[in-house]
Amino acid sequence: MQKLIRITTIPLSLEKLLEGQLTYMNNFYDVTAVSAEKERLEKYGSDNGVKTFWVGMTRAITPVTDIKSVWKLYRFFKREKPLIVHTHTPKAGVVGMLAAKMAGVPLRLHTVAGLPLLETTGTKRKILNVVEKLTYRFANRIYPNSSGLRDIILAHGYTNAEKIKILGKGSSNGIDISYFNPDDYSFQLRKELKEDLKILNSDKVFIFIGRLVSEKGINELVGAFRRLQTTHQNITLLLVGPLEADLDPLNPETLLEIKNNPKIKTTGYQQDVRPYLAVADVLTFPSYREGFPNVVMQAGAMGLPAIVSDINGCNEIIENGQNGVIIPVKNEEALLKAMSEFITNPEMTDKLSSRAREIICSRYDRKEFWRLLKQEYEMLEEDLKRT
Repeated sequence: MQKLIRITTIPLSLEKLLEGQLTYMNNFYDVTAVSAEKERLEKYGSDNGVKTFWVGMTRAITPVTDIKSVWKLYRFFKREKPLIVHTHTPKAGVVGMLAAKMAGVPLRLHTVAGLPLLETTGTKRKILNVVEKLTYRFANRIYPNSSGLRDIILAHGYTNAEKIKILGKGSSNGIDISYFNPDDYSFQLRKELKEDLKILNSDKVFIFIGRLVSEKGINELVGAFRRLQTTHQNITLLLVGPLEADLDPLNPETLLEIKNNPKIKTTGYQQDVRPYLAVADVLTFPSYREGFPNVVMQAGAMGLPAIVSDINGCNEIIENGQNGVIIPVKNEEALLKAMSEFITNPEMTDKLSSRAREIICSRYDRKEFWRLLKQEYEMLEEDLKRT
């Protein structure tokens, strides 16, 4: 059985962005998952039935650590002789693709699920631009997970169009439409969940799922919600995700509002987000940048319409006026207006909700994405044999 090595910077990406995918591929390849955070990685391997190999990686610019990671991976690849090395996330991409190129790995693949560098400037941006170009140069094939992301990559000259391919209609892993199913949550269960969260049953619940950082639009979201409260009392903002204070902290006034506003509920990181989607009415996702956000697909599969920024990925999953509303990025006024309309226009809300799950199920079924990726691997292997 040929060897397939999949690499992410941290195990959280394996758990969430690639959920179930490596276990599926292990039926056809000898799969090894590579990431940082040794204990969490080993638990992932045990839970998902795949081998693991720990490499110390960081999401920051750390040249010494990165060189050590490249060397460790190079030696691992030379020993294991994999057919395919497939990387995800920026740091894993450059480290993994360089090591794989040095080791002579035949198929070097990299998936782009977002470009954090787009929100940076100055010297750091120049460094990250070089890193991105190097990653793509070392890879045989690049898989942006949205059309918008492909266009950005080409516009910035990171690689040429011949190296790029989008699988299916986008995404890095599709969505498990049987797992994210609103029919699993009865009216009574939703009511009990609301009681547990101390949310009034009569409240309109806006939900955000993800890291609580500035680039996710949390400052604008909290600001819009606070202003919306001046005219609408029966509303709740549910923030599901970890607060990250290091790389991209929220404004102090935003943190204070989250702490002191009784109608803003926080849950921290949650392994299973379905109960929180079940009690919500609208997903609010005003992010500054994305690849192809799982959260928007998950919410849609649970029957929730979404308010999203007009950025790649989001504006491909959401059709304005069909399963959600698209607003300009970094625009608190537009976000406030959209949230208000979901309260004052129940007919619009019903219309968007009724189409939300149907659109996701027809385009982003996870099993179909896995089949397409396996087919891609097989096609690349056949091309390799012919050369």
